Amino acid sequence: NELGIRFVEFRSAWDTNVLDLEDDQLAAIRQKLATHGLRVSAVGSPIGKVGIHDDFDAHLVRFDRALWVAEQLETRYIRLFSFFLPEGDDPAAHRTEVLRRLGALAARSKGHDVVLCHENEKHIYGDIPARCLDLVESVGSERLRLVWDAANFVQCGVRPFTDGYALLRPHLEYVQIKDALFDTGEVVPAGDGDGEIDRTNRALEADGFDGFFSMEPHLAQAGASGGFSGPELFAKATGAFTALLEAAGISYD
Repeated sequence: NELGIRFVEFRSAWDTNVLDLEDDQLAAIRQKLATHGLRVSAVGSPIGKVGIHDDFDAHLVRFDRALWVAEQLETRYIRLFSFFLPEGDDPAAHRTEVLRRLGALAARSKGHDVVLCHENEKHIYGDIPARCLDLVESVGSERLRLVWDAANFVQCGVRPFTDGYALLRPHLEYVQIKDALFDTGEVVPAGDGDGEIDRTNRALEADGFDGFFSMEPHLAQAGASGGFSGPELFAKATGAFTALLEAAGISYD
């Protein structure tokens, strides 16, 4: 509340992933959020954050839980990924299976008021702009949209705005805020890295974007399974981002 934040992207509580929480724990979380005047922007699920050769039928059951959790937390957005590929493999060799799986997830979401938001995580199929575009265009579902994560693009050797913005903007639904350095891959506050975040902010403003910017700074710890910042670093990261918005004359709430 001190930072003016009114929504949280819910990923875990009590060292337990959001999809593994018991029903009574979810109810307690809803009550606690309401007490503090907070709502949920998205379910930060780990759907698709498994290997392409892992059992997909079991993963579909987990996706059913994600649909239910989104309903309980009163959010339309479910974050997901497009499956880790074996190191050294040509992503094209796994394209058909990735599309089959994402298509199945999109089809399974019918009847639910949700949007599946694909995040460009490192080492999955959709880790660079061209393959992110391939996913949404080939699956062809209005339920599948894109998350923009500048730091992850940088860590894949991509200049986010220069190489990806025009390509992906028509499908962009949700923005993760973290920045990174090309040379080392180190995650840094927004504006201190090579993620072209200021240019992206200004373009989004010009395009009329009116969605979520989700603070995901990962300043103390960052990895494939998640990250951590802590209260002080999170406040620093939030201040760095809002300073960029204010310098550009971009309003936010």
